[in-house]
Amino acid sequence: MEITLNVSDELAAQINPIQKSLAQIITLGLRELNVKKLQEFNGLSDVLEFLADLPNPEKILALKPSTQLQNEITQLLEKNKTEGLTAEEELDWQQYQYVEHLVRKAKINAQARINQR
Repeated sequence: MEITLNVSDELAAQINPIQKSLAQIITLGLRELNVKKLQEFNGLSDVLEFLADLPNPEKILALKPSTQLQNEITQLLEKNKTEGLTAEEELDWQQYQYVEHLVRKAKINAQARINQR
């Protein structure tokens, strides 16, 4: 996809020497924005902090979404079915899906560790 942006002369001067790296820079910048956005959600932050503590496999397998987090997810699912999501809600949904993916991977790894015992 080709995207055209109007930028100031000052920014253009900074971009010119790194043109070939722009796709990577944008990708990294978007990841950083998503991380900052994730920190706004108490439920998701709790999950990530829990996993960062490297709990034992049994605790990982017992991990379930908080009531608050489950309610937010349910509301987004219902709204998506009835009227559709706003751009911000779509971003929220994508973040929920990503964290769910991470939790599933953690649970798969935890079960494998238990099976190796």
